[in-house]
Amino acid sequence: MPKISKQPRLPSVREIIVLLLFFMAIMFSSVSVFEIDISLSLFIVWFVVIFFGLYLGHTYDDLQESIIKGITNGLQAPLIILAVGSLIGTWIAGGVVPSIIYYGLEIMHPSVFLPGTVIICAITSLATGTSWGTAGTAGIAMMGIGQSFGLPLPLVAGAVISGSFFGDKLSPISDTTVLTASLSKVKLMDHIRSMLYVSLPAIIITAILFYIAGMLYGNENVDVSKVQENANALNSHFNIGWYSLIPALIVMMLLALNKPSIPTITFGALLGVIWSWAFQGVDFIPALKTAYEGYSANTGIEFLDILLNRGGISSMSGLVVFFLVALGFGGLMEQTGVIKVVSDILSRWAKNAGRLTVSTIAAGFFGNFFGSAAFVALITATKMTGENYDKLKIERRVLSRNAETGGTLTGVMIPWTENAMYMTAVLGVSTFAYAPFVWFPFIAITIAVIYGYTGKFIWYVEDEPTVEEEYRAHTQ
Repeated sequence: MPKISKQPRLPSVREIIVLLLFFMAIMFSSVSVFEIDISLSLFIVWFVVIFFGLYLGHTYDDLQESIIKGITNGLQAPLIILAVGSLIGTWIAGGVVPSIIYYGLEIMHPSVFLPGTVIICAITSLATGTSWGTAGTAGIAMMGIGQSFGLPLPLVAGAVISGSFFGDKLSPISDTTVLTASLSKVKLMDHIRSMLYVSLPAIIITAILFYIAGMLYGNENVDVSKVQENANALNSHFNIGWYSLIPALIVMMLLALNKPSIPTITFGALLGVIWSWAFQGVDFIPALKTAYEGYSANTGIEFLDILLNRGGISSMSGLVVFFLVALGFGGLMEQTGVIKVVSDILSRWAKNAGRLTVSTIAAGFFGNFFGSAAFVALITATKMTGENYDKLKIERRVLSRNAETGGTLTGVMIPWTENAMYMTAVLGVSTFAYAPFVWFPFIAITIAVIYGYTGKFIWYVEDEPTVEEEYRAHTQ
């Protein structure tokens, strides 16, 4: 056991690098080589960081308290996950998701399906303010349609995630959007307008790329007879009708009216139970059980079995465990001072708008990499670099834009973050598989960095006029 000093100290850069190497070795070997569950891998890392904290002079009680604090600060996310799990189970049982897929198969052509998915998910996320809710509802439906068209599922997942995060970043009712504006100390609509300069061109380029991809894949791999067979199979196992879309419309409307996410999604799950009983001929109690157990079917048709056998609170239990472990890990990283040391390094390096943009995005990536949660990444991005914007007299709406870009968009590309784990659980595609096709975050980050180094859409704070200057201005 190392000697524990009376006063804890900050880690050195060399010590942080060693910790980073340990972290990467454990995570990548566990996931890629030994195929250990990612929650267990992160739990093992807990004790590496705890030992590191003791080495720096922290007491075990303080380190344990930081774990509890980290979990408490982010506890809303696991609660949303449980609600979404119940929603998926009952909406499949109630025919909501099958009806959306059925109509999608009837209306959409494979060549325009991918950009259509981007647009549909973008609009849904913009209206509801939640990328998670969008992926868990419209996203699942798009995955089913894409599978029928013979498109690679990682490619479809990339379109779903790209559209979902575009809308989420611009929605005034998104929790991360509101949090970013608050942490950056800017007005919410000023932050959203600043984000438009990055997000709008990024989503246009993304949609064009997916259109090209759809032309390459859609026309070659689609089997029209197979598509019709899947549509007929859905129609034979469910009562398909316009009325099945009503729960989805109600939930979207409530979220658009800025109603709380957890009760709204849970109410949507209840509507799924009612629709199962009223329109699908399922007894009420078995329909209610799908909220916990998920929907289960053995149709003998591979497409339907993959689509239907999912959802329920129980299916999300592993993801909830991961979130608790990830949030606790973020608390440990804060307590040991790793975040503060990296903040000081970035502060000394960022001497112009270009470097400042890169440092903010890097700080967000750092928060996701070590904290595994978007709220941690947003805190690190704003706290690590906020004062540098003031020193360079750059408006803080540029900070909020860069923090949002680095703090939320990078997380979906790191396998052990909350966003990546959620998307993997809901869409059924691993992070490593879909990451090359999540084009919106890559393009948005590139545009933000270009703005930083070219000075485009970088706004500066005007110096306050002196008393003499004000006098001259009024007397001329």
